[in-house]
Amino acid sequence: MRRTSFHGWPCSIARTVDILGDGWTLLVLREVFFGESRFDGFIGTLGIARNTLTDRLRRLEEAGLLERRAYQSDPVRHAYLLTDKGRDFFGVLAAINAWGDRWQSGDEGVPTVLRHTACGHDTRARVVCSSCDEPLHHEDVTVRTGPGFPPRLLDDPAVRARFPAGEDAGTGP
Repeated sequence: MRRTSFHGWPCSIARTVDILGDGWTLLVLREVFFGESRFDGFIGTLGIARNTLTDRLRRLEEAGLLERRAYQSDPVRHAYLLTDKGRDFFGVLAAINAWGDRWQSGDEGVPTVLRHTACGHDTRARVVCSSCDEPLHHEDVTVRTGPGFPPRLLDDPAVRARFPAGEDAGTGP
């Protein structure tokens, strides 16, 4: 059963949740980033039900994060490969991984380690300001409406109180 859609919401987080939907979708993406691309491989590594996997792969393909390419013709079998949009999602997974390493790892330590091949060092994701490279913390950030925020919602005083109009801020991202 399909849940309520957040597709039209004026919030990038809600719209992203609309694509991801649940934990299986994130785990499928994780496996693709780790090198898996075949249906049976996902079944083997995740233990996911075939119908659930079919739904998640279809959702990721429709959203433009994965593309399906035939690698065998008789019977037809497909590999699921990251698109540019899908590759751009890596930072999100790396940030989730860093949070999980900090707050969900047991006494035995982190289960996986990211290694930056360019410099050869182990690393973890950090969220930094795109202008000054300082780490971003929630207490150091304010949210304002952007050009895509629906003007009709600004008629609500509660919305105006939560999201000041964008004119007072700098040039944006």
